[in-house]
Amino acid sequence: MQTLVLNASPRKAWNTAKLLKSAAEGAKSAGSEVEYMDLYDLNFTGCRSCMLCKRKGAQRCHCYWKDDLSPIIDKIFRADALLIGTAIYLGRPTSRYFEVLERLHFCALSYDDYSNYFTGKVNVGLFVSMNASKEFYDKLYKDAFEGYARELQMLNGEVCLYPCHDTLQVADYSKYNMAGFDAERKRLSREKNFPRDLENAYQIGQRLVRKTCE
Repeated sequence: MQTLVLNASPRKAWNTAKLLKSAAEGAKSAGSEVEYMDLYDLNFTGCRSCMLCKRKGAQRCHCYWKDDLSPIIDKIFRADALLIGTAIYLGRPTSRYFEVLERLHFCALSYDDYSNYFTGKVNVGLFVSMNASKEFYDKLYKDAFEGYARELQMLNGEVCLYPCHDTLQVADYSKYNMAGFDAERKRLSREKNFPRDLENAYQIGQRLVRKTCE
């Protein structure tokens, strides 16, 4: 069993990373080998439209561009489970997240009939962390992020979207010009809710790996 964990947030030790690491522990507990990567440490771009993956006789579901992402695309298609996380920036996933999804989709997309070349099955956990409250997310973000989750159905497995609301942005708000936030309320929210989010992430990682064994 192989689980690939991709952190598409630039922060390597904060909310999104913590959720992913908890999910990774859940995957390990279910017997999977786990590989964890911080995508902002790597050198890559979105799709260059080089069309190498569309050549006649080319290997399908393989990106030919020579950078740090191409071997990760191969690993995604070989994995049993993918755990990927992003923060919400300006109402959307991070740029790194979009770059991965562009490349992943394009090399698996047939330009003959627009079908999916990928015939395997990878279960996916999509973890989304945000400063926004649950009410704000449900009103303004939920539909869009459920759409982003549906894009991952091209991996033919179960897709689980987990939104983590009202996260603590910094450890000490007094050091920043962030008067628009109630620091004490944010701290109390984290103390109350984030341990539950971490436990839920653990359970998702565990469950998605176990489903690949069924």
